Amino acid sequence: MPAPGPTRILLGVSGGIAAYKAAELVRLLRAEGAEVRVVMTTAAQAFITPLTLQSLAGGEVRCDLLDPRAEAGMDHIELARWAELVLVAPATADLMARLATGQADDLLTTLILATAAEVVLAPAMNHRMWRHPATQHNAGILVSRGVRLLGPAEGAQACGESGPGRMLEPTEILAQVLPRARGPLAGRHALVTAGPTREPIDPVRYLSNRSSGRMGYAVAAALAGRGAQVVLVSGPTALCPPPGVERVAVETAREMHAAVLERVRGCALFVAAAAVADYRIADPAEQKIKKEAAELDLRLVRNPDILAEVAALPQRPFTLGFAAETERLEGHARAKLAAKGIDMIAANQVGGTQGGFEREDNALLVIWRDGQRALPLSPKTRLAQALVDLIEERWVAQAASQGS
Repeated sequence: MPAPGPTRILLGVSGGIAAYKAAELVRLLRAEGAEVRVVMTTAAQAFITPLTLQSLAGGEVRCDLLDPRAEAGMDHIELARWAELVLVAPATADLMARLATGQADDLLTTLILATAAEVVLAPAMNHRMWRHPATQHNAGILVSRGVRLLGPAEGAQACGESGPGRMLEPTEILAQVLPRARGPLAGRHALVTAGPTREPIDPVRYLSNRSSGRMGYAVAAALAGRGAQVVLVSGPTALCPPPGVERVAVETAREMHAAVLERVRGCALFVAAAAVADYRIADPAEQKIKKEAAELDLRLVRNPDILAEVAALPQRPFTLGFAAETERLEGHARAKLAAKGIDMIAANQVGGTQGGFEREDNALLVIWRDGQRALPLSPKTRLAQALVDLIEERWVAQAASQGS
């Protein structure tokens, strides 16, 4: 079982637009029982006031290294010794550069040099800044020194552009720094599938779908945050595996089928979030098909049904499937729940103007045999936390009913 998380957390806030998320992060950390002290850089105070964070943290927010009142007792050393974890959220490109070069020109960088606690950074910046070779070099240096990076996430940014550089949502950061070691998922083995599959037509072309893998990756991260031991079987995506999650990369539906059946025995939970191709090309061409004929016929055959096979195992795990539908959401989802004999199904509408494939937000209708619950439109990282809450709730209820 995972060890309990740190209870004394020093939260550093540097100067980026994502600094507003620090308020929610402080609230969540304290709600989980952590004691939080906050240190802000000068630039951070342009985005959020110390008074806001002081009200939430329940203690004075430190901003200055050369504060005569505090430094009379070498307070930066006291803070460095007090912390069991130093978490910087957001961590800007400038802060990462100063840490990589060992600078100590403000209170936050000074205490990070002086602390023996683990240091965790949640980067947040424009996607071009994140991709710049200097930032990547600095990130590599910090990781080589034992600093843990959470994110960044990919998506729309305050500047109006899109790409990697968004700070993770506070709930996702919370899950990584304060795993719920005593919940029903603690120490349990969980298997998650995510992303699309690709079915080759020839060595150049393939059949696939619009799945980005974001929902499955968010669920894997949420499960790991609850103390589960998570294996993520992933189709092709541009996403990085969540911290603490083992990723198994596959491409075709049959490869995913083999990877799942090889690993599912002994698992307590199976979440089938991948958009697996129902059909594959019967006879993929060995060479590239040339554009010669006016028409081209492709013969398709059924792929194995991974979810149904797992649900039919003699000692099956608690099984959650996904249903992406363009119409009759509840009706199709209930039919799939019954046909595959699974415990729960999470249905989402795709093809519309909101949520679904290739978007950062989603909404789910979660259905089980004698009930259902709607999870409203929200970022997929936040939605995954709500879904895992519901998984825990239903799992405990199912165990209780079977015990009685």
